[in-house]
Amino acid sequence: MEALKVLPLVVLQLVFVERSEAVRCFAVFNTTTGECHDELGDVDLDDCCHNPHYGYLTEEGTCQFCGPDVWSPWSSWSLCNTLCDKGVRQRHRTCFGRDMSKCKNIKENIHTEPCNGTCCDVQDWDPWLAWSPCSITCGGVGVRKRQRTCGSPPECVEVCTGPSEETESCASNNACPVHGGWSNWHAWGQCSGTCIDDQRSDAVVPSRVRQRTCSNPTPSKDTVPMGSDCPGDASQRQPCSELPNCQVNGNWGEWLQPGPCSVTCGEGLQLSIRKCDNPTPKYGGEYCKGTSSRSTVCQSPCPVHGLWSGWSNWGDCSSSCHLDSKPATRTRQRFCSNPSPSLNPPGQSCPDQNSQTEICNELPFCPVDGSWGSWSSFSSCPVTCGVGLQESVRKCDSPAPKYGGRQCTGERRVTKTCLTQVHCPVHGVWSEWSEWSKCTYPFGNKQINCKTIGGKQTRNRECIRDHGGSYCSGNKLLETQVCYDVDNCRNLKGTWDGWEPWRYCNKNCGNDSIRFQFRKCKPDYSGYRVTIGRQGDEAHFSGTPKPDCGDTPDGGPKYLREPCHNLPPCPKT
Repeated sequence: MEALKVLPLVVLQLVFVERSEAVRCFAVFNTTTGECHDELGDVDLDDCCHNPHYGYLTEEGTCQFCGPDVWSPWSSWSLCNTLCDKGVRQRHRTCFGRDMSKCKNIKENIHTEPCNGTCCDVQDWDPWLAWSPCSITCGGVGVRKRQRTCGSPPECVEVCTGPSEETESCASNNACPVHGGWSNWHAWGQCSGTCIDDQRSDAVVPSRVRQRTCSNPTPSKDTVPMGSDCPGDASQRQPCSELPNCQVNGNWGEWLQPGPCSVTCGEGLQLSIRKCDNPTPKYGGEYCKGTSSRSTVCQSPCPVHGLWSGWSNWGDCSSSCHLDSKPATRTRQRFCSNPSPSLNPPGQSCPDQNSQTEICNELPFCPVDGSWGSWSSFSSCPVTCGVGLQESVRKCDSPAPKYGGRQCTGERRVTKTCLTQVHCPVHGVWSEWSEWSKCTYPFGNKQINCKTIGGKQTRNRECIRDHGGSYCSGNKLLETQVCYDVDNCRNLKGTWDGWEPWRYCNKNCGNDSIRFQFRKCKPDYSGYRVTIGRQGDEAHFSGTPKPDCGDTPDGGPKYLREPCHNLPPCPKT
């Protein structure tokens, strides 16, 4: 039996599976302008309107409101539709809602009233302003322009015809200055010496020079202004550090006391010796002439140990900018040739390294173009009812752009709609009060029209709410008041009481539109009591009487009429 009770409920749910048409859904609807904002995507109309604050695009491309039917505010009055004649101006309002059945007076969406164009005596264009400077100051033909403004008020701008701006060619006979540019560097010249003299305390390393000229092009001197000279120096100097040291010829020192053979190799002497150390020959310089001993010679070959030459110039940098992972470097070299180590017997090679490497500190970092990281997971649905928007984002951080590199191109954010299948609560709003009911006698069917017998009338309203929304503030659904039924009563006297305001034109387009203004015939209710019933409630007069006010005090008409001119044409049906 329990299973049988469930079946009707299942069938009822299946009936509502049918979906409405798909629409473009928006999270914001502006009830003043009728515009949709913050698009959520294409969803079924029913899903979109689960939230009464949302809007959607109709097939005609207009935005419609999901909430209860509501009038927009009246627009501002338009400008008069004639510049210098009788015309009309209009204002309008729009009913927004899914069926627009609850907008009161649905056909009253345009008001039209006469107006007079105010542009009959307005002035035309103001004088032209001065010409702008020519777009070029030298070397050919450019353009210049001038402008003028319409001296009329904004509503009369159509009085001004013709262009508001003029353009013409302008020539400059001045030759443009030619700014100097450097030629390529000439080849390096010869070094100022052939070797490096390290024996002097003020030793100077020989140098060489290269030149360039300011001739690519040569700066002009006959233009105004003259061309600029080339920036920087016309020559460069660098030391010839790769040259060998200058030879130092040897000179004998004092004779030493005799002793054993002075050397274990090469040519030595026994007995008394003298040394060639005043100075010692270096860098291939001549040894002392003559003998270094006064006795027999002992001789065997000696090894020659290597010495470094000077460092070469620094080479070019390995690149024009630094990478984060690999900075640009440059190197220089030296050679073990000053002198080279002997082979037999073997001399010692030069100590340390024959090359040096350093970072090119003056170079900038290479631009690093940005690249997108991975997309994040889609966020959870941000709403608990209606339609929401989930998003996935990515960052420009794989790598991030640095040192002037390009930013990532493309979208940072992608979205998708999420459907909760839950209606948002529609919180209660009061409908407008209904019209007051006919004033009737409260005790039976007695006729009270045009009589001084009190009656009663009512009006009501409803609280429009849905899907668990909160109830309207206050609880008054019905209002009652005591009244006299004076509708169409002709047995009343009246007095003239000025004029009513002009009514709007009775047509909003086309021809034969008019408007009226009526004198006020104020009914005399002095024959009625101001209160009704035992409670002494204030009496109201229900309906529209037709009092007799007699002739007008000035003998004029009881109403005025005037045509509404130059209405816009009616749309073709």
